[in-house]
Amino acid sequence: MSLQYQVVPVTSFAQNCSIVWCDSTNDGIVIDPGGDVKQLAMLIDELGVNVTKVVLTHGHLDHVGGTKELVAKLQDIPVIGPHKDDNFWLQGLEGQSQMFGFPLTEAFEPTQWLDEGDEVSFGNETLKVYHTPGHTPGHVVLFSESARLAFVGDVLFNGSIGRTDFPRGDFNTLINSIKTKLWPLGNDVTFIPGHGPKSTFGHERASNPFVADEMPM
Repeated sequence: MSLQYQVVPVTSFAQNCSIVWCDSTNDGIVIDPGGDVKQLAMLIDELGVNVTKVVLTHGHLDHVGGTKELVAKLQDIPVIGPHKDDNFWLQGLEGQSQMFGFPLTEAFEPTQWLDEGDEVSFGNETLKVYHTPGHTPGHVVLFSESARLAFVGDVLFNGSIGRTDFPRGDFNTLINSIKTKLWPLGNDVTFIPGHGPKSTFGHERASNPFVADEMPM
């Protein structure tokens, strides 16, 4: 029994949408369907994954823009997350669409908000939820203890960190989220960022100019 995943870059922002599933049941989730829903739906079909919910790390358009369309294609499955502090981003999706030149995306509310300590389950797999504000105030990270794998949205990147110049973003809050929520999970944890290639927490602790530390490896 193990966690499987496939990362699909979507939209002009090359946002990493992740299809994640339990290989013993084929039940799964889609994390951050920002767009290109036809491509996502075809791949879900090819993989044979029974998607039971959509999970959002935060409310930015390139991560959530395809949510309503994908949910409609998959027969009204629930939308889980992000943390309720990102509601203002979801309610402002029409404005975000115009700002970034995306197709008009209507505001929506998820079926369920996520809080620190919640769990997202599918098949025999469980992801733990960590509230990681800084890039946005309601950002969450999803962590699989068994797979030593984290889906971190726009909190941390390979060699960089999320932007903090958006409304209610805050640099010090983001650094604190990374160092107090992510690092304790372990240097061996692989993470899938919202954009760009994957990395490990240990690699970023050793080399990322924003958050490298002096911890022994």
